[in-house]
Amino acid sequence: MDITSSFSALLVEDSMSLGALYTEYLRADGAKVTHVNHGEDALNELKQWQPDLLVLDIKLPDMSGMDILDIVQKQYPDITVIMITAHGTIGLAVDAMRAGAFDFLVKPFDAKRLSITVRNALKQRHLVNLVAKYESSLPKPHYLGFIGESLAMQTVYKTIDCVANSKASVFIVGESGTGKEVCADAIHHAGSRRDEAFVALNCASIPKDLIESEIFGHTKGAFTGAIAHRDGAATRAHKGTLFLDEICEMDLDLQSKLLRFIQTGVFQRVGGTKEEKVDVRFVSATNRTPWDEVKSGRFREDLFYRLHVIPIELPPLRMRGNDISLLANKLLKEYNKEEGKQFKGFSAETKQCLKNYQWPGNVRQLQNVIRQVVVLNDAEMVEFDMLPVQVTADINVKHIAPKVQSASTTFADVNADASSVVKGAAEVEGDFSEQVATPAVPVDIVPLWITEKQTIEDAIAFCGGNVPKAAALLDISASTIYRKRQSWEEVEGSLTQEG
Repeated sequence: MDITSSFSALLVEDSMSLGALYTEYLRADGAKVTHVNHGEDALNELKQWQPDLLVLDIKLPDMSGMDILDIVQKQYPDITVIMITAHGTIGLAVDAMRAGAFDFLVKPFDAKRLSITVRNALKQRHLVNLVAKYESSLPKPHYLGFIGESLAMQTVYKTIDCVANSKASVFIVGESGTGKEVCADAIHHAGSRRDEAFVALNCASIPKDLIESEIFGHTKGAFTGAIAHRDGAATRAHKGTLFLDEICEMDLDLQSKLLRFIQTGVFQRVGGTKEEKVDVRFVSATNRTPWDEVKSGRFREDLFYRLHVIPIELPPLRMRGNDISLLANKLLKEYNKEEGKQFKGFSAETKQCLKNYQWPGNVRQLQNVIRQVVVLNDAEMVEFDMLPVQVTADINVKHIAPKVQSASTTFADVNADASSVVKGAAEVEGDFSEQVATPAVPVDIVPLWITEKQTIEDAIAFCGGNVPKAAALLDISASTIYRKRQSWEEVEGSLTQEG
């Protein structure tokens, strides 16, 4: 089925001649077009009906198209918006895309350029509607500690339901901060062992010489400091679930003992001679790739097959779509209560920023960001400038411009550096590529520390003297900059004395 065979479009263009031309372009693609000249007329039309597509001029006689875009995003979020203007700048394109526009076209453009953009917009709208329809049929936006209604999380929920009552070992993989312990706890509480103990052990946080005792327990006098008989995690998890987090950090010698325990359910305490038997359900997790650890010799292959019976892969937060908003709203409400604040929600710009950010630390990082915002601010809405610099840096400035430019800036560059800001804008020739490259001037080779010093000082100057912001843009810590400044002073002092 051709999704562009029939669709409705509202064109907001103050020029009568261009409005008539663009109307014909859209009708040639199968659109039922309504053309208005003023922003107020567009808002009145939207109150009466909502088009599939809104083609919106930025510069209108009575109001800014950006203001209309903001209203549309808040009141009519299902409408796909294409912004058009004869006064385009890279900054304006970034702002429009960040505010929720699908694409940004610079006048003049021909029928083919508009047709390609419209078809892409309608295809995306069609796919979004299909996904939304399917997701709406899935009844689990919240599930045993998880918050998320994305398809990726629905798959996780279904897998948990399938394995919950089995005794088969489950191996959870996922990036740090994706909720592996939450997943293990959900498996436990969804199954028949829910009324028994859930014991979690982080293999990476326990010293090598103590982890065996933590798992199996020890007898009195087994080693220096063992002043009493102590049960290990295996005993405490009897008839319940033992969760071994960061399992790939475990020492190879202990892996062989764990293998025997998994196979037989029998173990000995450290310093003991008596064998004990328990009934334990094993759930393991790692933020590494388990099979790569096996191939590198850091993880036993036989242990891998014992533990990796049912794999569950947790998706990173950046792949979970609208779950980011659900989590952010839940965390905002929770931290409001804890801190006595009155935040009611997030501005449209902030929502878009949270959605576009890559979240390398996943849910744990989102928790940190929302907590920081709530503690440091007091307002009704979370605004864009309240977010930490590491979240906004990629949107504000991707790179610090060098002193010598060797290439012109195009919309294609912005695509790569600002989260696909202008799709296909490389087809627009000559609009923003008129800058003349300045030839590089040969310079003498200087010591590396001087080059590093210049780069860091340029970043600080670029950020108006804000060292933490400069550090975020350079992907280093602020303390690193302070240490380097001190070392530069020492070097320069020694050079002065020698002179």
